[in-house]
Amino acid sequence: MSSQDDEPEYRVVALVLISVIVLAVGLALGIGIHKSRGAAPAAAAAVAAPAAAAVAASSDDASVVVENGVVKFYFASGKADLAAGALDALGEAIAAAKAGKKLVISGFHDATGDPAFNAELAKQRAMAVRAALVGAGVAEAGVELKKPEQTMGTGNNAEARRVEVAIAP
Repeated sequence: MSSQDDEPEYRVVALVLISVIVLAVGLALGIGIHKSRGAAPAAAAAVAAPAAAAVAASSDDASVVVENGVVKFYFASGKADLAAGALDALGEAIAAAKAGKKLVISGFHDATGDPAFNAELAKQRAMAVRAALVGAGVAEAGVELKKPEQTMGTGNNAEARRVEVAIAP
């Protein structure tokens, strides 16, 4: 009789053990899936740089992207603050300038607001980028501020508020 009395207890213990095993396996699978999905978007973002540039420039926050060798700084409306990661994005340009190449900085603005204020703000933004380059060890003579022929940037307003840094040929 003793074996029949213990049977419900064994069932409960077995059920608890099976539940713990199922939860452990589910947790392991979930962590594995999460990690694999976390790595895939980063790899896709590295391949799709132009798409990232469009996304980065679509908000009203400061951002920086490198597109076809040109470093593009996007600015929040009415501000001249550089985005986080500015010096990292300028790495190739800084190396080229230290090797004797000239860097060309051009500032653009959007079409909203007072044109004179926008032109001055575009200049302040270009000067902020210039200051970052000089602060990183680029000689002042190696940086040229160039007013673009068309100072109003193309694209939406967030894309238009930009400063471009290019390595002169």
